[in-house]
Amino acid sequence: MTETITTRNGIDLIGLERMADDVARDPSRGIAKFRVNTNWMGGTRSETRVEDWELGGRRLPRGFSIATDEPPELLGRAAAPNPQEVLMAGLNACMMVGYVAGCAAHGIELRSISIETEGELDLRGFLGLDASVKPGYEEIRYTVRLRGDGAPEAFQRVHETVMAQSP
Repeated sequence: MTETITTRNGIDLIGLERMADDVARDPSRGIAKFRVNTNWMGGTRSETRVEDWELGGRRLPRGFSIATDEPPELLGRAAAPNPQEVLMAGLNACMMVGYVAGCAAHGIELRSISIETEGELDLRGFLGLDASVKPGYEEIRYTVRLRGDGAPEAFQRVHETVMAQSP
């Protein structure tokens, strides 16, 4: 008797296929709309609320809160990650979903994934001290470490797909 695998790496393979089929049949079902509301909490602290999102025109409840603050060297209290760290965490988490789902779809059983991301900001841009200095990142660098039962070529294909398709 052959056992059918329906879940790999915590991903529901049938659900993934069904979602792709639904969106292929009706592209409007694949329109995802996200929104957040951020309020100032004093000093450099803020709190962002995630109340809901939409998928295919349907509003779906969430109910999360994300706190941010700066370290003392940037005039904060270090009560929470700063916005740059949350930005990188979001980038990593988005790529992580792509790697996990991509490996699952390619039949790769994962043992571990880690993504390390870094970027440099020149505060002269933020402080308005030098008009030639951009206030944002020139580049963001990341390193992905994957361990699993896939061949190097299979991991490379998943990586290329994540780079091409990750929002």
